[in-house]
Amino acid sequence: MSGHIKLWDAPLRLFHWAFAASVSAAIVTGWIGGNLMPWHGRLGLLVLGLLVFRLLWGFVGSTYARWSRIFAATLGVRDYLQGNWREAGHNPLGALSVLAMLALVGFQVVGGLMATDDIAFQGPLYALVSSETGDWLSGLHRQAKWLLLGVIGLHLAAIAWYGLIKRKPLVRAMIGGRARREHPAQQDARGGSLLAAALAVIVAVGSVWAVQAVAERMKPAPAAAAPSLDW
Repeated sequence: MSGHIKLWDAPLRLFHWAFAASVSAAIVTGWIGGNLMPWHGRLGLLVLGLLVFRLLWGFVGSTYARWSRIFAATLGVRDYLQGNWREAGHNPLGALSVLAMLALVGFQVVGGLMATDDIAFQGPLYALVSSETGDWLSGLHRQAKWLLLGVIGLHLAAIAWYGLIKRKPLVRAMIGGRARREHPAQQDARGGSLLAAALAVIVAVGSVWAVQAVAERMKPAPAAAAPSLDW
């Protein structure tokens, strides 16, 4: 048996690397804080848009990017551990890792939209919640980063293990989109048109715009200038 299959479509690959870069930058800017907090907020909005795109792409993307495929893979943990897994795309543990990563980042983004550092930064939707709820979400936002860092560490360790021990170049597949065919039943990915990708991008951009529009409407009106007294 030889040859390769089309595994990851171009929109998914672009999402993956943009997501990795923006989440990493958001972690760094949030950790440093100070004058970088406005950038932390902007990166949070970028990640929000990427998450919306990925959510939609799971329905209209190509074969191995679809939620149906990913959720089905999570049911095959036993087969995978017994060495009987033959499917292309995410294996069961990889599928669980993807879902955990997206869920954690999604939680961080939603919490960050309504969080505050009590100094100079407030999430764009902070005014939607009470100060108590905002403080609660802020605390969860700060604490959940440790869990997210743990998941990222496991993800990177798994990539290194597959590359160095099992000789499966996962990074190369996510760059070029193709992977070695390891079983005759494995087939090329299908679907995921450019039109579908464009529509998903439009919805993602619209979601970010909607958040910013709501935030703008909630800003308090500027105080009226005191009347000048002409003596």
